[in-house]
Amino acid sequence: MYKSSLAVAVALGVFAQTAGAAGFVEDSKLSLSSRTMYYDNDNRDAHASSSTNFKRPDQRETGQGFKLDYISGFTEGTVGFGVDAQALWGIHLDGGRGYHKSGFMPDASNGSSVNQWARVGANAKARFSKTEAHFGSALAPNLPILVANDGRVLPQTFEGGTIQSKEIDNLTINAGQLTHAMGRASSNRTGLSVAGATADSNKFRYGGLDYKLTPDLTLQYYYSNLDDFYKQHFLGATHVFKIADDQSFKTDLRYFDSSSDGNNGHGGGYNFSNNGGYAKNTGKVDNKTWSAMFTYTLGGHALMLGRQQVSDDGGFVWLNQGNVVDGNGRPEGAGGASFYLFTDSMINQFARAGENTNFGQYSYDFASLGVPGLKASVSYLRGDDIRYKSGHGTYNEWERDARVDYTIQQGTLKGLGFSLRQGVYRGGSSEASADQDQTRFIVNYTYSFL
Repeated sequence: MYKSSLAVAVALGVFAQTAGAAGFVEDSKLSLSSRTMYYDNDNRDAHASSSTNFKRPDQRETGQGFKLDYISGFTEGTVGFGVDAQALWGIHLDGGRGYHKSGFMPDASNGSSVNQWARVGANAKARFSKTEAHFGSALAPNLPILVANDGRVLPQTFEGGTIQSKEIDNLTINAGQLTHAMGRASSNRTGLSVAGATADSNKFRYGGLDYKLTPDLTLQYYYSNLDDFYKQHFLGATHVFKIADDQSFKTDLRYFDSSSDGNNGHGGGYNFSNNGGYAKNTGKVDNKTWSAMFTYTLGGHALMLGRQQVSDDGGFVWLNQGNVVDGNGRPEGAGGASFYLFTDSMINQFARAGENTNFGQYSYDFASLGVPGLKASVSYLRGDDIRYKSGHGTYNEWERDARVDYTIQQGTLKGLGFSLRQGVYRGGSSEASADQDQTRFIVNYTYSFL
């Protein structure tokens, strides 16, 4: 945390002398976001053994998060400079010993959660023409090869440098190198890793482009490399066919090709767990995954159907700090990561070797009935042909999720949002994830000072 604090102090010091420059102050934004989350995870598989091991199988916790964001404008001149700063503070409200599990909040020595945790970070930035560069410890990429997770009380952030250029009409170029991650349940930074590995890396490099071939068709290509773990190519295509003013059909195609890099697969903490599933070569990254989603929208109705296929040789791979440990061998609390596939659902990922997943979702926007801000959806995913670790035989799993979201549209409490989510997961084998019934209730509010 001290390095992030130093970054803030240095950045603010460098730009203090230009604070009066037109644009730097006038375009600045300052906001405070509040998130209250209740999290209830009913671990169905553990109920049978709870009477003998004297451990509560369920996880029930409530937390409060605050996020203060300052985003400056740019100074005048051919090259404009600016700074972004962020302060995060998490508070443990409820969920005592036995009901706390690693990942939602940092661990305390007594088996419960710490009372509070915090971290700060900052990014220095520069702009030339239509190109922007950011360097610091409060980066939150949202790209096909890396998606920053914001699924708990505090968000995940990264340290490193990024650049985005829009110099050519209809073409966006992204590139960067990241060195560390700050987990959603941690005050510390860690190196970068994958599921199952205890070693880490300080070099994740990527580059890619989004090209708008027509107003309705976007093509994508990205390449990323986590040093000593994996190399990954991504191809994507998104097309929206407008049938009428309130009617459309969207096609979204995605393909990933991932392979081993450096020390991966040679032990020493660099092995990939293949998401707990089969691997043709133990510990190595070797995967091809494609997915397709089709969404028909009519007024407030939206029906989505899709399919995803993970290759037989190994599971899908993405940045995941879940097994990174500190000097005492304890989890860093940096677990929890997102990835750019439709099956990254509320409870499970559906990303094991050989898994073929059919999925669908129905959603409705009640603005069509005169209730703006109210939305609801229900989804179902079923994964089949998952290979056992032995390579012999297959099993299946499924998940059903439902959510209702409402944001107040006017009045004193305008912007106050509520989200109720409920998920049910069932696995068809002892090698599957634990059967779970999960409920989340989230209250969000952001107040803008500038």
